Amino acid sequence: MTAPSPRLDDRPTRTARSLVAAFVRFVVCGGGVGLASSGVLVLLSGSMPMMVANAIVTVVSTVIATELHSRVSFRSDRRGWGVHLQSGLTVAVSYAFTTGALLVLHAVHSSPSALLEQGVYLSASALAGVGRFALLRVVVFAQSAAPAKDAALGRASVAMAA
Repeated sequence: MTAPSPRLDDRPTRTARSLVAAFVRFVVCGGGVGLASSGVLVLLSGSMPMMVANAIVTVVSTVIATELHSRVSFRSDRRGWGVHLQSGLTVAVSYAFTTGALLVLHAVHSSPSALLEQGVYLSASALAGVGRFALLRVVVFAQSAAPAKDAALGRASVAMAA
């Protein structure tokens, strides 16, 4: 007795579900690292200049978040410094995006309220996060297509069949 074949309309649901699950894992991992980083930043800022502490925390947290995203968020087997460099570039783009949003706000509104400033920053951060998720999923942690192991066999099979 053969198992029933999956219906074609089940695939989009599974794909959408796996995409949502990966995004939730991405938010939890990234948010967890972000919260931990803010605590470490407070601890370090007492013993060194804030700019130095922020640079150290940013680099270390990006490395940790990249490992978590690789293993947990995207369940990828891609590892190494190339992955960390690509991920770091997405962080740099996100930083430029959020900074640009705040610069535009200050160009348009000379003295925005703290609430408006935070609203713009958080909105830009959310958009940057969605963009970063997409780049990490599609570019950095994209599952490579399985190598065509049967290419030589395929030719031989065709030759034998002829």
